Formats: sequence, C-alpha cells, structure tokens
Amino acid sequence: MPLTLYNTLTRRKEIFEPLHPPLVGLYLCGPTVYNDAHLGNARGPIVFDVLTRYLRHLGHQVRYVRNITDVGHLQGDSDDGEDKLLRAARAQKLEPMQVAQHYTVRYREALTALNCLPPDIEPQASGHITEQITLIEEIMARGLAYESQGSVYFDVPKYQAEGLSYGRLSGRVVEELLAGTRAELAGQDEKRSPLDFALWKKAAPQHLMRWPSPWGEGFPGWHLECSAMSRKYLGASFDIHGGGLDLMFPHHECEIAQNEASATPGPGARVWLHNNMLTVNGQKMSKSVGNFITLSEMFQGRASALSQAYSPMTLRFFFLQAHYRSPVDLSDEALQAAGKGYRKLMNGLRLLDKMVASSQLLVDSETSANQQLTTNDEQLTTLAKKPLEFLDDDLNTPRAVAAVFDLLKRLNSLAASPAALAEVSPEALAEAAAAYRLVVTELLGLREEPRAQPEALLALALSFYQEAKTERAYDRVDQIRAALKSQGIVLKDTKTGVEWAYSEE
Repeated sequence: MPLTLYNTLTRRKEIFEPLHPPLVGLYLCGPTVYNDAHLGNARGPIVFDVLTRYLRHLGHQVRYVRNITDVGHLQGDSDDGEDKLLRAARAQKLEPMQVAQHYTVRYREALTALNCLPPDIEPQASGHITEQITLIEEIMARGLAYESQGSVYFDVPKYQAEGLSYGRLSGRVVEELLAGTRAELAGQDEKRSPLDFALWKKAAPQHLMRWPSPWGEGFPGWHLECSAMSRKYLGASFDIHGGGLDLMFPHHECEIAQNEASATPGPGARVWLHNNMLTVNGQKMSKSVGNFITLSEMFQGRASALSQAYSPMTLRFFFLQAHYRSPVDLSDEALQAAGKGYRKLMNGLRLLDKMVASSQLLVDSETSANQQLTTNDEQLTTLAKKPLEFLDDDLNTPRAVAAVFDLLKRLNSLAASPAALAEVSPEALAEAAAAYRLVVTELLGLREEPRAQPEALLALALSFYQEAKTERAYDRVDQIRAALKSQGIVLKDTKTGVEWAYSEE
C-alpha cells in the first residue's frame, strides 16, 4: 500500500509521490522564540518527526527544514501591535537576540528530550533578510505589492483580479473577509484594502530590530519569512509544508499568495499538512484560564493544571495515540493512561531478546508439525505488518499503536507458553521482533526513560551495606563494595557512619 497524506489544499487524501524522487523536501513552521515552548508547540514537531522517520524508512532522501522566527511576528494578524520578540526583550531588559538565543536553545533541548530528530536545516528569519527583500522586489515587479509610507503591502484585490485565489487553502471567501473587517484597523491608513498584509514594515524610531532596504529601515513581515526560507532551501516547488491548524489562515494563506506572486509562480508546497489543536481539561490553553503549560513546566511538575510531572516520552506517546488531524484533550487521566501504555511497550522491548534466544533452543524441526508452524508463522507475520499499513494511511499513528499492542499481546502469550513458542519458527519470531523494534523505536521514536533515581538507588545500596556489616555478613559486604566500585563509587567506613565518594582510579 502506498503512503497517502491528507492535503489541506485539495481537501482529500492523495498518494504521496515526490516531485523529484528519491528526494523529498519538507518544511515545518517553527516557533517564534520569545517565550518557552508550550505543549501545543510540541505536537507539530512530533508529527513531522514521525513523518520524516517514515519517509526515510521508505527509502526517501529527506531534507527537513524547520525555521526559527526571531523577528517580524507582530501581536496582531492585521499588522498591528508590537513584535513579540521585541516586547519580551523590553520586559526582560535584554537585547532581542539574547531573548531569541535563550529560547531557541530551550526549544531545542525540549525537542531533544521528546526524541525529535533535529531538522537538516534550521534557518532563522533574521539571517535571511536579503532573500526576503529580493522576494518583495519580485512581487512588486509583478505589480502585486505597493509601498506606503516606508512599508510594503501585498495587494490582495489586485491578486484576485489576476485570477488568483486568496483563500483557497483555508476555504475563505474574499468578499466575506472584507465584510468582516473593521474600518478602524490599525495601519489601515497605509493600506489600500483591509485584506492587504505587510511584506515589509517601517521601523519606528524606538524599534531595535531594523535593517536597511530600498524602502527605508524596517523589518520583514512574518508571512514573508517562511516563503523566502522555504524557497531558498527547498526550491519554488517542493513536496510538503506543515504546521498547526491555527497557521492555515492567515499565515499559510499569505505564504501561498506570496509564492504565486513571485517571479517563479506556484503555491510552494504540493501537499499542505496541518495538525489539529490541543486543549487542556476541555478548554483552550490560555494564561488567563490558568491552564497554560510550557514543556519545562510539565517535565518538572510545575504546571498548576496538572497534579504531577510527566516525562517527555509520556507526552510523545500521548500525542501518538491521536491522529494528527484530530483535536486532542490533555488531562491527568489521559497522561497517566499514556504513561502506562508507553511502559508496556518498553517492557515489550525488554522481552524480545529473551524470546528470540528461547525459540532457538525450543524449536525441534523433526517433531514440529509443518502445518502448525506455517499457521502460527503467518499469524505472527500478519500482525507484524499491520502497523506499517496504518502508517501508510495518512500517518495513522493511533491505529498503528493499536496494531503494535496486538502484536505485543501475541508475543506475551508466546513468552508465557514454551510449548506455543516452540510452534513458531525462529525466523518468524525474529522478523516479528525486528518489526516491533522498528515501529516502536525507529518510526514512533519512543525510547526508554529510566524511572529509578540514582540517588535513591545509592541510598538503598548503602542501607544494604550497613545491614550486612551489622550482621557481620562480610561476603555480602565485599560484594556490595565491589558492585559499587564497578560503577565508580567507593565506600568509606568512618566513626560517624558510611560515606561514599567517586573513585579516583
């Protein structure tokens, strides 16, 4: 079964065929780095991480680009308000690039904890001003943008008049959008139409982030950045562009308009893929509601909306249990269930090597019934193939996860019955074990997280040591000393008790 993906642009599932096989170009809208990443910021990277892993498994050579927005993202979608990064810098009395660097590092650390593969290219908007100016000049040369008081705006009505369709990605109708706009929108005096959006904004005297341009000192519009960077690293036409559903309009809609209005017209990506939104305890995540949760708060147990800390792999598995196009509600109950499911899969990994080794010893080719072997082998092989079939179906991770649990259930039943295990060929069992590992670790990207705390284990070992000394069980004393020394820990008996130190050998 070929891989199919739901294309927001066409509103249907389509067989995925790369434009230039085996190469695949992927672009994901990254964060605006003015604050710590929140839970919603993790869903898109996890979805695209699984997609990237699966495409590579299928033999494609993937170039994965995920940007960093460090300038130009204003508070309002209508080109009003402060730059989000500038506002954070002012509040913290820092240089904007200090803020950007700090939160970029924090974002990368959080995604590493979530076991998301790093992108092949991670361009920053502030490092691509030249490309953005060039793109503006191309759009102006086609008469689809205009300068106004030092700023440059995209001319949506003129774009429409040329037979192009603003709103085709999101399903918006220009006439309805115009009817819903307010005449008093900020900056309206600069625009010819309320729908026009900024490609370049003139910098106010107090604005810290500014660059020279043919229209004066200013900074690029948020929508322009992704068009310029995706085109630079993936070309005017590439395979897949992704992001959250909240970015479909106006951000991605404006990207398509800019791409179509450039010197090399086209929508940019052939497939536009959007992940759905996250709610917390049934409500939209919001600071005013008190349920806004950053990734670091969740991992450290500092989120007031949750009763405890949850590990990165628990959160990753929680997201994988829902289809990327479905909304998902996060709660203590859902996360606790996800933690249990994740640990079951990890226990399955621990079981595999033992089972494969046991099957080699138990199988007796002379006494096994060939028909029975064939039946059992086919059953195990069928279960092992199911997860990939579901991933082929628009990256259906919840059904793939369910199929992995079906396979694990069968493996557990075999492990509990040596007689049943003997009726499965070593080749079939090894194939099923390899498929299990492939899906769980390589494709779903789940990895083992130690649950034990080293300090607690050391304290336990010291208590056993003291107990052995009290009982004068010197053989156990020597065993504990040797075991700890093998881990780089030496014990010292003092007048006040037992102390430990790192071995200096």
